[in-house]
Amino acid sequence: MATPNRLPTAQPTSTGKPDWLKVRLPRGEGYERVKGLVKSLKLATVCEEARCPNIAECWGGGTATVMLMGEVCTRACRFCHVKVGAPPPLDPMEPENLAHAVREMGLEYIVVTSVNRDDRPDGGASHFAAAITALKHESPKTTVEVLIPDFQGALASLEIVAVAHPHVVAHNIETVERLTPTVRDRRASYRQSLRVLEYLKQRPEKLYTKSSVMVGLGETDAELEQTFRDLRSVGVDVLTLGQYLQPSQHHLRVERFASPEQFAQYQTLAESFGFLYVASGPLVRSSYRAAEFFMKGLMEKERTAEGRS
Repeated sequence: MATPNRLPTAQPTSTGKPDWLKVRLPRGEGYERVKGLVKSLKLATVCEEARCPNIAECWGGGTATVMLMGEVCTRACRFCHVKVGAPPPLDPMEPENLAHAVREMGLEYIVVTSVNRDDRPDGGASHFAAAITALKHESPKTTVEVLIPDFQGALASLEIVAVAHPHVVAHNIETVERLTPTVRDRRASYRQSLRVLEYLKQRPEKLYTKSSVMVGLGETDAELEQTFRDLRSVGVDVLTLGQYLQPSQHHLRVERFASPEQFAQYQTLAESFGFLYVASGPLVRSSYRAAEFFMKGLMEKERTAEGRS
């Protein structure tokens, strides 16, 4: 394969958010309906917890990202806004309650993620599997994506999730290798994340895999290129690239704001490595409706083809 064109030098650090990162307040009938149901059903959504700028687009379009196993994480990544501490016991009814809620909301696409639960023997993998099974039973037309932790690299835990057969399995590598020790908790590692993604892709379930990278933490363009190459080398199908935004003064600061034009160049570069789909933009997040829409369409085509064969 020919060497992709090199990217231009990144923009210098900005002292404030540029115009392209400003979004309108969420509104609309679809958004208000999902918001009301989320509140009444007491669901924890990453859309709200992480203050996602795309919440109106996703909720209004029939997608949402729900967080399992509580709102307290056992890891302290320096980019993440989720609370850190000793989490409460798991709610055994949560998978069934989630499935009922998704059916009630009529979601076309659901992303199920979680905090890290290193306090659990399997890291919470069996809880994920129970949720996947319940969702597929209660809402068979809903596409189920799971965004999982690394389970400390335990293959037995990864197998539990894979055997439940979600439509898509995502695990975020988050940043380039050099910055991983600074950005992520010490129990996470760049190479471990690659091994997780590789194992999932090689499973007999033939799962689609997905990962995400944040821009603006001090990475170089050459390091981003190497990360794209590494992710594709382990078979990752879908890649999302977005701007890191500092959630509070206690978190890592933004080193630079990449422009929409730079994100377009990153997309072109990443696509040259052969990903099925790349979503790249300042407001793109790991759970991003455009990527989800692509995956849903791809799987519908596959089901149609299988029905004809």
